[in-house]
Amino acid sequence: MASTLRRIGIQLIKKSKPLFLTQSVMLSDNKTEPNILKSVYNDIPSINSTVNDFIWQNLDRWPDKTAVVCAATGHGYTYAQTHRMSIAFAASLRTKLKLKNDDIVAIILPNVPEYPCTVLGVLEAGCIASMMNPAYTAHEFKRQLELIDCKAVITSKLSYPNVAEAIKTLKTKPPVILIDNDGIPENTIKFAEFVEDMSIDTDCLKSVQRNKRDVAILPFSSGTTGFAKGVVLTHESVVAINQMIYDPDVLAVEEATAKSQPAIPAVLPFFHIFGFNAVMLNLMGRGSKLITFTNFNPELFLKTIVQQNVEHLYIVPPMVLFLGKHPAVTPEHLQSIKGIICGAAPLSQSDALAVLNKNKDIIFRQGYGLTETNGGVTVGKKTDTNHSAVGHVFGSCEIKIADLQTQEALGPGEEGEIWVRGPMLMQGYFKNDKATKEVITEDGWYKTGDIGKYDENQYLYVTDRLKELIKVKGFQVPPAEIETILRTHPKIMDCAVVGIPDPVTGEAPKAFVVTQKGATLLPGEVTQYVNDKVAAFKNIKEVQFVEEIPKNPAGKIMRKTLKEKYCK
Repeated sequence: MASTLRRIGIQLIKKSKPLFLTQSVMLSDNKTEPNILKSVYNDIPSINSTVNDFIWQNLDRWPDKTAVVCAATGHGYTYAQTHRMSIAFAASLRTKLKLKNDDIVAIILPNVPEYPCTVLGVLEAGCIASMMNPAYTAHEFKRQLELIDCKAVITSKLSYPNVAEAIKTLKTKPPVILIDNDGIPENTIKFAEFVEDMSIDTDCLKSVQRNKRDVAILPFSSGTTGFAKGVVLTHESVVAINQMIYDPDVLAVEEATAKSQPAIPAVLPFFHIFGFNAVMLNLMGRGSKLITFTNFNPELFLKTIVQQNVEHLYIVPPMVLFLGKHPAVTPEHLQSIKGIICGAAPLSQSDALAVLNKNKDIIFRQGYGLTETNGGVTVGKKTDTNHSAVGHVFGSCEIKIADLQTQEALGPGEEGEIWVRGPMLMQGYFKNDKATKEVITEDGWYKTGDIGKYDENQYLYVTDRLKELIKVKGFQVPPAEIETILRTHPKIMDCAVVGIPDPVTGEAPKAFVVTQKGATLLPGEVTQYVNDKVAAFKNIKEVQFVEEIPKNPAGKIMRKTLKEKYCK
C-alpha cells in the first residue's frame, strides 16, 4: 500500500539554480544584541523535504478519508484520490504541455475540491505555482500573468472571460485548463483529461529535480506599497511555516485517526497565504476534512458548523464580527467550537469577547503574518486567553522592534517597526531586486512596515501601520494601484487614496480628486471608472473633490494630513 500511494519513488536530485535574487535569512545567535524577542516555542527540526513530500508523508494512515469536499454540492475526493489525481496531473503537464522544471503556472480558482490536487500536481511536475485571486479583472490578470511569464493557466468558467481577455494582450499565449466538466469554451483544455488519464506514463516524473531550496510558490503581495509583487517562497520556507504550526503548544486540531476526523470549514481563500498554508496544506498534513466554500455564505457556513460538529475555525475579522454581533448567530451555532484563530488583519478585544459571550469555552487566538513570511510570524498558545495580543513569535524565529530613527532594537513596551527573521521568510520579490533590498536587511531582517511592541510575557501587539496598504476584509489594497488608474482619467489632474473605517470590511478606499481646470466630474463617474477595472474588494467607497493633494517636499502624498483633515 505504501509503495503505491506514496510519491512513486521519485528521487530528489540536489541542484543549484539561482533564478531569483536571494537574501541570506539565517538566524544569528544575537548574543551581543539585546532586546531581540525570541520564541517561547520549540525550534523546528531541520528541513530536508519538498512541500509534496511533507504533505503526503502520512498518506498511508488515512487514504480513504475525505480530503476535500464542497460545502454546497457534497462533491469531493479522498486523500488517495487527491494524491492520485495530483500525480496524473503532474505527468500530464510534463508530457502534454511539455512543461519543465521552474516553469510558472497560474492557479486562478475559488476554493474548490480540485484546488489541492492542482497545486500539488504543479509542484509534483517541478513547476512553480502562482496563486491569483479569481475575482480579479482582466486589467489585473494581465499585469500578473505578464510578470511571471506564465506557461499555463488553471482556472474555471467563473474567471475565464477575464483571463481570456488578459491573455489576448500577452506576447505568448499560455494554454488554459478549465476545471469545469461541461460547456467549456473552444481552445481550452478540460481538467479531467489530465487528472483522469490512467494511461499516462508517470515515469516522466523521475526527471523532476526539486530540493528544499527550489522555489515552490509565487503568491502576490503589495509589500509595503505599490502594485502587487510576486513573493518568492521556496519549498523550505513553506515547510518551515507548517512545521512551526505543528508545535504541540500551537496546533489544537487533532490528527485524524481510524475512528475520527476533524472537519474544518475552508472558507479562507486558498489563493491567500493564510488559507493556503494554515488551512489547506497544514490541515491536509493532519488528515483533516476540508469543507470548501467558493465564497462566504453565512447561512451555509453556520449550517456546516452544526452538521459537521466543527470544533475549530480559521477566520478573518469580518467573519468574527458576523459570529459575534449578528443576531442570526446563536449560542447553539457555536456550541461545538473549541478554538478560533483569527488573522489577516488586526482585531479588537471587544470583537473577540462578542464571540465568547456566545460560548465562553472557546479558545480565541489571534495570529499575525504576511505573504512575505508565508503567512505566519506569531500566534498564541492553544490555551491562550490574551485576546488583545497577536501571540508569541513562532519557533526558530525572532522579532526586533526597531526604533524608527536609529533602527536599534527597543525593549518591552516600546513601540517601533516590527522586523522579523526566520526560515519561513521569502527569498525576495520576483524580478524586483530594488523592492527586495528595501525590505530585507543584509543580516536577514524583514521590515514588515507594521508598528508594534511586546510585553514582559513575550506577547506581540500590532498597534499601527507604517505602510500605506488599506486592509479590506483582510485583503491588501495598495493606494498606489488605484491612484494610477485614477490618473488615467482625462478629467483628473491629481488624486490620492486612503483607507477609511468601515463597519463591515474593516477599511474601505476613499479617493480624493483634483479635477482638470474647468472640468466637471461627478463622484459616480469616478467610482465607476475605477471599480470597473479592479476586483470588488478594491472598489472605492467614497469620492471627495479637493483643491490640492498635500505632499511633502519630496512629492510624497501626505495621507495622514488628508485623514486628519477630511476623515474624522
